[in-house]
Order: sequence, then C-alpha cells, then structure tokens
Amino acid sequence: MTPINPEARANVHLIDHPLVQHKLTLMRKKEASTNSFRRLLNELSSMMAYEVTRDMATQDVQIETPLEKMTAKMIDGKKLVFVSILRAGNGILDGVLSVVPGARVGHIGLYRDPATLQAVEYYFKMPKNMEERDVIVVDPMLATGNSAAAAVTRLKVCTPKSIKFLCLLTCPEGINTMHQLHPDVPIYTAAIDRELNDHGYILPGLGDAGDRIFGTQ
Repeated sequence: MTPINPEARANVHLIDHPLVQHKLTLMRKKEASTNSFRRLLNELSSMMAYEVTRDMATQDVQIETPLEKMTAKMIDGKKLVFVSILRAGNGILDGVLSVVPGARVGHIGLYRDPATLQAVEYYFKMPKNMEERDVIVVDPMLATGNSAAAAVTRLKVCTPKSIKFLCLLTCPEGINTMHQLHPDVPIYTAAIDRELNDHGYILPGLGDAGDRIFGTQ
C-alpha cells in the first residue's frame, strides 16, 4: 500500500460531516440505482460546496431590510468558475451550482488511455477573463491523479487567481501525484480510500463514477 507523503496530506481537506459520510456510504453500495446514485451525488455535492467555498472573499453592500438600511456581506459568484473534468465531473455541477448559481462553468475533456493510464485531452472551453477568477475543478474521483494533474496544468495557462480540486474520493497515489505536480492546489474530498488496483480504480471505492451517474458501462 502506497503511503501518503506527509506534505501532500497536509494539503488535503477531508470533509467528514456526518451527512456527507452517510450519503457517500449509500452511493458506494453496488445495489444503488442510477437514479439514486445521481440524486445522492447532487445532494452530497451541494454539502461539499459549502466547505470548498468557506474562504471565499466577500464584499460590503448596501441593502434595505423591511425596517432600515444596513451594510451586509455578499460574494461575487461571477468571479468563481467550476471546471468539470468530462464526463463524470458534470455529475457534481448541479449540486455546486445550486449553492453558487452565479458561478461560471468551464469544461475539460480528458480520457484515460487504458494502456498507459495517462490523460489525453479532447476538449477545452473556459469563460473569459480567467485571470480575474477563482477556479474549483470538480471530478468525482482522484485516482491515479494523472487526469486531474493534466487538467490543472492546462488551466494554469489561463492564469486564474486560484485553483482548488473537489472530489468525492481519492487515494494515496492520487494525492501524491497531485502534490508532486501541483503542490499549490488544495484537495477537498469526502474520503481517502486504501489504494488503486491494477486497472487504476480506487479500492474500496464506488466503481466507475461516470458509468454509475449516466447508467452506462
């Protein structure tokens, strides 16, 4: 079993709220239907969005309550970009956008070469003015870390203000890979599982997230 680099582990934020862990357990069950898996992912993603945006900047605005005027705090959702790693990352988008509906959305199309397990890019589309925006990359699984690291490398060309990575599950191999290539990118996850198998799947994991979200195989 691969150990986690201590410096890499310090960059991982484990979201261990009881409701997050409960819903993740239900998603792991092999008998969970496509509909159930998708619904649980939506709910869990919404909860995790609160944690990954905890340090978002706010600004003072003047509003008027039914009783008087006041100064109150608001975020600028338009400065935030959720970047989905296709296709499984799209399963997280609805949940996080329900919390920050003003956020922009970008997409990176990557697939994992079955022979080399390396990421191959086939699509890239981002909002304008990325240098003014904070980015949260979303993908259910951080397994080998190759796709996630490739996505972050590509995003850094756009020079966003900051980048975070949000996933349901990860493992020592994925954490170490991401830290080795992008030590400045924090990882937010609901679980750190034991290891990868020979095919690059997380164990015990929850299977192929894309297949379970979309009902394919």
